Formats: sequence, structure tokens, C-alpha cells
Amino acid sequence: MTRSPEPSELDRAYGSGDLQELAFDYAPIGLVVTENRVIRETNLRFREMFQYSQDELLNQLFVFLYPSEAEFLNVRHRGDDTLGRGNLYWDERVMRRKDGDLFWVRVRGHSFTPDDPLARAVWSFADLSALRPYQPLTRREREVFSLLSEGKTSKEIARDLELSYRTVEVYRAKLLKKFSASNTAALFSSLGQIEGEHVVRVAG
Repeated sequence: MTRSPEPSELDRAYGSGDLQELAFDYAPIGLVVTENRVIRETNLRFREMFQYSQDELLNQLFVFLYPSEAEFLNVRHRGDDTLGRGNLYWDERVMRRKDGDLFWVRVRGHSFTPDDPLARAVWSFADLSALRPYQPLTRREREVFSLLSEGKTSKEIARDLELSYRTVEVYRAKLLKKFSASNTAALFSSLGQIEGEHVVRVAG
């Protein structure tokens, strides 16, 4: 449970009108500022979500918050094109808490340096555990599912992951079978995916 600020802290912030620090630290969503994928600042909700202290997070490469180094490398540049155009980027991915638990999060990002999107950026993290309990999927299955949820076709996923179209279709079939789903929409439903207009992953 996210702690609340002390009354004296609230009084000081509201009395001075300087509410930025209060808003950042107590925002109801995890926030983190990065530089070349190195963590430079986090808020309280982010620390609670991942179960780390500020000292354990600051100046660390993001890799230890992913299920594996391979998954970190796979998503590292996924939003570069979108961020480079000055747009907000978002997707859904599996990450890891300090105790080893894997969980789904919705990630949104904004780059301060579009010419070099990951140089300096701010990200938000929403814990989707209540909506989509983690299921034991392979790394490729998670990647294919994540891209399907972005509305991408099998051909687009094949291009993004540098796989053949047939291989992507095999992974899609495995996902459908694993969750007894008759189609992609049913798959999203079985995993707690928000459907309809909320499938859109890019905001202009």
C-alpha cells in the first residue's frame, strides 16, 4: 500500500504552492527518469511496485528489472521510431520484482531528446497484476503476445522480431491453444487484456 505524506509535508507543499515534488513522488503510477536506460530518479510508487529502495535503483541499468537480459535487449529500441517523432510511446510487457515475481506492466514513455530517444526520457509504469495475472509464457510467446496486443499483424510482428511469418503464426497458435482461445480477441480476454479502442498503443 502506498504511504501518504505526513500532514506537515502536505502543509508545506500546499502553503508554498510548490507541488511538483509532491505530485511526482505520490503520483498513483510508477515514474522513472532515465539517461541511456540508466535510472536517474524514481518515485515512491515505482519503488513499491518493484520492491527496491531508492539506493538500490539509482544509477543502475534497467536490465535487472526484466525477466532476462535477452528480453531487456529485445525491447530496448522498440519505441525509438515513435519517440523520435516526438510522440508518446506505450506498450505492455513482463517485468520482475525484487522477490523474483514476474508481472505485466503497461509502460508509457516520453523522450526529452527525440534525436537520440533513449538518451534522456521519462517513463510511467502501471501494474497490471489485478487485470492480467502472470501466466508462464516463453520469452517469444510474451513478445508475440505483446505485439499482437498493439494491433500488429503476423507479418508486422515477423518483421519486428526478425522471424518468418510462419514462425509467428506457430507462436500465435501455441498461445491460442495454451489458453483455449478460439481467436486473438478471446486470447486477450483470457489474459485480462483491455480490448477495443484501448488496444491503441501510440498517442500522437
